[in-house]
Amino acid sequence: MAETFGKRSGRQEHRRLQASTRLAAYSDWPHLAQVCRLVRTTRRGGVAAVEIDYAITSVPRDQADAAQLLAWWRGHWGIENRSHYVRDVTLAEDACQICKGDAPQNLAALRNAIVSMLRLEGHHNIAAALRKCAWKTQRVLAMLGIVKK
Repeated sequence: MAETFGKRSGRQEHRRLQASTRLAAYSDWPHLAQVCRLVRTTRRGGVAAVEIDYAITSVPRDQADAAQLLAWWRGHWGIENRSHYVRDVTLAEDACQICKGDAPQNLAALRNAIVSMLRLEGHHNIAAALRKCAWKTQRVLAMLGIVKK
C-alpha cells in the first residue's frame, strides 16, 4: 500500500493505492501481473468526496511496487492535464467537426505543435499565451523562426 497527501487548488487530497498479485493466477487476462485499487479522498471547505478507481497492469511487483504504481498513476494525469485537457478545452478539439480524410490528424498535429511551441517559449498557461499572441503576427512569426525577434 502507498499513500500521498497534498493540498492543491484550495483542496486537500489523500490518495491510497493498494496493489495485489493474488488475482493474477485466477484471471485469463493476458499478462496480468497486478490489480490496483486507488481511493482518492478530497476535501474542500469541509466537504469530502471519495472516488475509487481500479486498474490492472502487466508490470510485476518486483519491478513496480504500490508506491511506483501510484507515482505512475499521478504522472499519467499530469500528461492528461498538460496535453489532452489543453487540446480539448482551450483549443476546442472535441468541438471540431472536420472528420474527412487526413484533416483530423493534420489538425491534431497542428494543435500539438502550437502547444509545444508555446511551452518551449516558457508559457505555462496556454489560454493566456494564445490571448497574448492574438493579432501579433510578428511575435508569432518570430517564435516560428521566420523573422528575427
